[in-house]
Amino acid sequence: MNALTVIKIGGNVIDKPEALSRVLDAFAALEGDKILIHGGGKVATQVAEKLGIQTTMVEGRRITDRPMLDVVTMVYGGLVNKQIVAQLQARGTNAIGLTGADAHLVRSRKRAVGAIDYGYVGDIEAVDSGQFQQFLRQNLTPVFAPLTFDAEGNLLNTNADTMASAIALDLVAHNQVTLVYCFEKKGVLSDPSSDDSVIPELTPAAYADYRASGVINQGMIPKLDNAFRALERGVTRVIICHADELTAAVAQGAGTRLLPAA
Repeated sequence: MNALTVIKIGGNVIDKPEALSRVLDAFAALEGDKILIHGGGKVATQVAEKLGIQTTMVEGRRITDRPMLDVVTMVYGGLVNKQIVAQLQARGTNAIGLTGADAHLVRSRKRAVGAIDYGYVGDIEAVDSGQFQQFLRQNLTPVFAPLTFDAEGNLLNTNADTMASAIALDLVAHNQVTLVYCFEKKGVLSDPSSDDSVIPELTPAAYADYRASGVINQGMIPKLDNAFRALERGVTRVIICHADELTAAVAQGAGTRLLPAA
């Protein structure tokens, strides 16, 4: 089967031009087919603050009312996405910037109101893997912003970690997929105060224990929930690593590798 690497980079990397430049160097140098999914949370928060729009987060997930939806659409689908595409072009990678609405790539439904009203947030219903394969066959590298759409034509903010997992899962029928989450830590940490406490391998049982004890919390929870789901459903490898260690992580020399349940 064809080898495919799906990389998700987090907002804390995107916030820092030098860090973003380094990870794009590494991404461009990866051999074979690849897809990049990016967040952009802190940039959206900064723009919202300038516009007088309040930001509310619950367990690492953004509450998206109508004004915030406008902000994330501008920031994710416009500013951040096109800056990354332009920088990849300069590195010889023929990138194409996309959201879920483009080419009917990722359709969602608006999350139902429960204990928390997340607002205009999308839960993914379908990914068009055939269209992704078409881009890859044309030697185009998709760069994906975390925006989807629903059947009524509404844009929806969608967690980028969830997006990466869903895209990776839908492509496993035709590819041997490696899914890598890159952010500002060296991996999943057993001691949140020490960046040298990387857990080299993490099982579902160990994850449950760390979460119950509070060692793993906030934004790491949706990241790991999505990562384990991808592994359980057919993704070959899932790795969580520091953005500066992307090359080593893909070669299995850095970060945290997730293992399936025994």
